[in-house]
Amino acid sequence: MPPRPHAARRLAARAAAIVLTGALAGAVTPPAAQAEALVTRPTAHVDPLIGTANGGNTFPGAVLPYGMIAWSPTSTTGDQTGTGAANGYEYGATRLRGLSLTHVNGAGCNPGAAGDVPIMPFVGDVTSSPSADTKDAVYAANFSHDNERAVPGRYTLGLDSGATADLAVSKRAGVADFSFPAGRPANLLFRVSNSLNGSEDAEVDIDTAHRKVTGSVLTGAFCGRRANGGTNNRKSYYRLYFSASFDRAFSSTGTWKDGTLAPGTTSASGGEGYATGADRAGRGSGGWVGFDTSADDDVRMRIGISYVSQAGAEANLRKEIAPKADVDDVARAGSRAWDRELGSVRTGGGTDAQRTAFYTALYHSLMQPNLISDTDGRYPGMDGKPHRVTRGQGAQYSNFSGWDQYRAQIQLLALLKPRIAGDFAQSLYNFARQNGGVWDRWVHVNGATHVMTGDPTAATLATFYAMGVRDFDYEGAFESLARQATVPHPDGLSDAGCPGQCAGQRPNLAQYLESHYAPQDVCHCWGGAAETLEDAVADDALGRWARLLGRDEEADAFEERGRWWRNVYNPEAGDGAGTSGYIQARNLDGSWVTPFSPGSDRGFAQGTSATYTWMVPQDVQGLAAAMGGRDIAAKRLDDFFHKADGSWSVRGGDALRYDPTNEPGIHAPWLYNALGQPWKTQETVREIVNTVYGTGPRGLPGNDDLGTMSAWYVFSALGIYPQTPGSATMLLGTPLFPAAVLDRPQGKDIRITAPEADATHPYIDAVAVDGRPGDRSWTDARLVTRGGSLTYRLTDRPNTTWATGPAGLPR
Repeated sequence: MPPRPHAARRLAARAAAIVLTGALAGAVTPPAAQAEALVTRPTAHVDPLIGTANGGNTFPGAVLPYGMIAWSPTSTTGDQTGTGAANGYEYGATRLRGLSLTHVNGAGCNPGAAGDVPIMPFVGDVTSSPSADTKDAVYAANFSHDNERAVPGRYTLGLDSGATADLAVSKRAGVADFSFPAGRPANLLFRVSNSLNGSEDAEVDIDTAHRKVTGSVLTGAFCGRRANGGTNNRKSYYRLYFSASFDRAFSSTGTWKDGTLAPGTTSASGGEGYATGADRAGRGSGGWVGFDTSADDDVRMRIGISYVSQAGAEANLRKEIAPKADVDDVARAGSRAWDRELGSVRTGGGTDAQRTAFYTALYHSLMQPNLISDTDGRYPGMDGKPHRVTRGQGAQYSNFSGWDQYRAQIQLLALLKPRIAGDFAQSLYNFARQNGGVWDRWVHVNGATHVMTGDPTAATLATFYAMGVRDFDYEGAFESLARQATVPHPDGLSDAGCPGQCAGQRPNLAQYLESHYAPQDVCHCWGGAAETLEDAVADDALGRWARLLGRDEEADAFEERGRWWRNVYNPEAGDGAGTSGYIQARNLDGSWVTPFSPGSDRGFAQGTSATYTWMVPQDVQGLAAAMGGRDIAAKRLDDFFHKADGSWSVRGGDALRYDPTNEPGIHAPWLYNALGQPWKTQETVREIVNTVYGTGPRGLPGNDDLGTMSAWYVFSALGIYPQTPGSATMLLGTPLFPAAVLDRPQGKDIRITAPEADATHPYIDAVAVDGRPGDRSWTDARLVTRGGSLTYRLTDRPNTTWATGPAGLPR
């Protein structure tokens, strides 16, 4: 008997699925051959110099994954109170005044933070105070990149003076070999007060009997020089301690304070303050130790650091580096540590340049968060008191560039390193409890810096939970964040630090809850339109988190608040050329802030209305409807990525178009998936990957923002991207590599197979998820939380029918 019609349709659909599955499976390299092709030593493909020019603000020095110590150069351009770049190193600045013990990857303000205790190998006699050398004319040295080598966990540099430095690190300690020209005066200068932003106080002590130099610096002042709010943030919040021991005796010692040199002395103290230029020049303290090079021109130094105490620094060194370990030993251990971390993603195929760009991006993504707890679990709290990690917590982490990281870097951390993500979430919760329940949006060490806008911690922890991270007090954290989002705080009415470092984490919350937007004229924030969009993203994420926790009433309320972006969408706002409908700031009385231009940043933070209009990842369908429908929205998105003549505009510099150097619009290429035109996501992402990112010092589009821009590249190269904060949904794009395996430490791996992946196949023809063909340009949470496989069939031309059905679009 013939099958009934609906049964026949089922059989036909099953047959079609079998054909597609077979076609996809037939194109996949057999598992054994695929495994042989996967990268086995990813550190061989990392170039730490990528991003050290073009404003990338990365640093090339020795650091381990999530490490406390990051030993890297502090360069100079002729001003002792400044450097070549935000993190002390700019590829074009080839003069050095020290090798500093701490750094933050890719911060966006110059100088950014840290750069603590520059240690300078100096060839010559110390005859004047190094603090008096305000132009770095004497106690600095030139170098050539030909004499520089940077690999994960190790940094080596030869100076034109003839001195060399070879550095390798553990998580909280390091070993250095310094060499000097034979028969020449050889000294190591400890510039204890000369952190990148200056210091409130510093001290150095030299113990000749035990061949030790110890000391500390009291500093902070993250972004302390920025015009918007800088004076408010010129404050101290941490003290870094160090303890250095040597393998040989000192031939001379000395210290200095401000302009006074004191040869033969062994202790000094004094800070530089947080001013700039002439207001700070000539201030500060330090010490030096000299060595006799007539018979031996090599010096080995072992050093530990701590944010808790001198004893902590010494214990960290003792526990992490064996007494007889040399630089090679420590470097080998560091390389193994990096291979383990980077081995979280094993790619197969691709070009040498693609592998270098990819694994360096992964390297930069996994530098942070950074340890601030000692090996015994003690760390400095946000209340200025010492604390110990909570039960079940592996370590206390910090350096949270929230406004930047919540868009890509924290999703990558949750995907690949859920245990680190859990400890990080607990760390942020610990800080909030020590800070009167306030979750700061940019945490440096134990300091609340208030930098940027919005409530990124809510988006971050909601994303962690959605992606399966459970190793933190998620109930307590949710309740605390929900309270911050619903109960006004006095800081919300303060203009201290505004616009760039406003003290209030939910500025003027009472008015926001009444108006359903942040009024520009009374918002006490960076910009009312930006604040509204940021809070809408955070609230939507809290709603999704509440739903997963079974707290449906709160979920309903926060999800409704996630749609308040509509209150700053002005359908009448135009560009003067026929396009209307933009995000625009409003005043308390409901009037729109004028004059308006899509290219203006009035009401926004580090971006324009043209960019922020797309910053609604939680409600793309609602945004499209407001614009007049998906087709109209897609056409407008076309114009966002192209000039009037149709050529690409994805490098930045145009206030009306895509800016790859800053965060508000970095998700925009992926919006085409929700608009029913996923092939445009595929070609746009590939264009950005090919032209904006690359190898060499200029290989990043702009400041890396603690791994955010690098994480964007990692996701894009894998062909997946997080849809919106608070969700584990991944949008699908075109993989750059024929094969990739993502190691999920708490579950099944994720395998991505795209046999045709190359420069000539940038488009998706079909995708199977766990062997089942699908017609959706996204995956649900199961891929992330349970693992699975994505099998792509790629093509050289757009498939304009795949994943375009309205019913299957991402919401």
